[in-house]
Amino acid sequence: MNNRLRELRTARGWTQADLADHLDVSRQTVNALETGRYDPSLPLAFKLARLFGQRIEEIFQDEPQQ
Repeated sequence: MNNRLRELRTARGWTQADLADHLDVSRQTVNALETGRYDPSLPLAFKLARLFGQRIEEIFQDEPQQ
């Protein structure tokens, strides 16, 4: 799953640790989300959407199937 988390985070001047603190997750979780190694749970996706004032679909995009 593709996402815009790094773009949104850096636009606010936040480090991965800063975003992790806002979400109450580890910095490693933020890194895994940003690199696409981890897909967020639905509650975490909603938390991210609220934090950045965006819809979930504006942050996360499904990869096209081949």
